[in-house]
Parts: sequence; C-alpha cells; structure tokens
Amino acid sequence: MSAGMQTIIYPVKDLGRAKALFSALLEVEPYADEPYYVGFKAAGQDVGLDPNGHAKGMTGPVPYWHVTDLRERLAALVAAGAELLQDAQDVGGGRLIAFVKDADGNLVGLLQDPAA
Repeated sequence: MSAGMQTIIYPVKDLGRAKALFSALLEVEPYADEPYYVGFKAAGQDVGLDPNGHAKGMTGPVPYWHVTDLRERLAALVAAGAELLQDAQDVGGGRLIAFVKDADGNLVGLLQDPAA
C-alpha cells in the first residue's frame, strides 16, 4: 500500500550552494544537515539533497512513494519491468529507500518508515 509521494530527493554537485538555494525557496532551515544528505520539511513535503546522487544513477529529482512494505513493492516493480538502480538500503533509524528506472527512463523511488 502507498501513502503517496511525500519525499523528493535532488542529486546535487555543490551541497552548500544547493542548501542555500533550497533554504531560500522553502524559507526553512534543514532538519538534517550532514555531508552526505541535507533534508528540509516544508508544506508536508520532505525535500532532500544528495551529493552522491549522480554517482548512484540519479539523473534528476527522484520522487519517493511512501509504502508500507518496500521490499514487496520493489519486487513488484522489478517484475513489471523496472530496472533496479538502488536496492533497499537503511538510511538511518530503520528508514528504507530504494529506486528503479521505468521503461521510459523515469526514476521512481520507494521509502518505508520504520513505523510502517
């Protein structure tokens, strides 16, 4: 089951410049500010900046669908023809993420929070 898209991650090359831009856009300070990830919460959305995103195959922003069973949804997407780009990964606190590429080259992310 999906709770909808609530997170978008942008691959960035200059984390400092991207952080300044999104702070100005969203008018909030980041809730997470690490060398490997900067995250903002604004208007019910989670906006993340990933300085390693390009190396992981991110060609642009990736929308993440919040799901209750990431591994089940991921298997269903791969069975439906998606190409696995990042398998399930715990990014801290039990939060799991993964992403695939569809037949048209679009990236689709999945996110499961530990409470789900």
